[in-house]
Amino acid sequence: MEKMTLFEIKALYRDDFRVTGYRFGSGEKTAAVVGSLRGNEYQQIYVCSLLIKKLEQLEREGKIAEDKSILIVPCGNPYSVNVKKRFWTIDNTDINRMFPGYDLGETTQRIADGIFKAVQDYEIGIQLASFYMPGNFVPQIRIMKTGLENVDMAKQFGMPYVVLHHPRPFDTATLNYNWQIWETEAFSLYTSSTGEIDKKSAAMGERAILNFLSKQGIIDYSSDEGYISRVVETTDFIDVRTSHSGFFEGKVKAQDRVEKGQLLARIIHPYEATVKEELLAPVEGTVGFIHNETLAYQNTAVIKILP
Repeated sequence: MEKMTLFEIKALYRDDFRVTGYRFGSGEKTAAVVGSLRGNEYQQIYVCSLLIKKLEQLEREGKIAEDKSILIVPCGNPYSVNVKKRFWTIDNTDINRMFPGYDLGETTQRIADGIFKAVQDYEIGIQLASFYMPGNFVPQIRIMKTGLENVDMAKQFGMPYVVLHHPRPFDTATLNYNWQIWETEAFSLYTSSTGEIDKKSAAMGERAILNFLSKQGIIDYSSDEGYISRVVETTDFIDVRTSHSGFFEGKVKAQDRVEKGQLLARIIHPYEATVKEELLAPVEGTVGFIHNETLAYQNTAVIKILP
């Protein structure tokens, strides 16, 4: 294992900003795994730490292919992690909306540029991503429909779902999209949580990546085959929206199977403790996403059902 500084910005008053990478194997650039790019992505850092521990063991045992190498980048935004802020601490910009970056630009553009230069030449790119809304979601592999996506390869992770996403204009500045444009096989892996460590789904994410690397001939690793992935599109999910704001009281969990008309959640009046609204399942299906914060706003998609 080689620990290295991939990118660094000198600081006047604090410790220097560093993006650290862990390299395993000594062959060609084969697979890169990027963890947290946002300050609240603790689960993503944790999954990377599990991978680093396991890959170090496999390397000692000689189970990484001689002509392959793997790079793990646990965190691309340690400043925001340190102050518990999701986006960049100074101007609230999102590093994952700055790719491929610009080395003479604003700070987050330069960070994105430094990270992308370190990972862009790898054949396979895996990002441990988080959803743009706060909540828990069904474990999945997500790939953007750029015309360069590889669905069959995505199935080899053995995750419950492979979700195809039609890129919107702001998606063109994400790591996943730019990896694909620069001819890397790119995948975003979602476990169940973001700001809290969920060890069960983290272990699922670790196994999925190790299984995938094994099937690609990069490592020698034996495990269960995982799920037979169901391929869906983001447009297949049905939103359940609130008509009122208030305290959110969820009655189901992500990945639960629900019947049409089943109670999914309640919105509670924050002053009077009365039920302002009951949210019912519009169809039979699987809970793909559910809001997990105390407050819910009016007219917000707090649950997504996959029929």
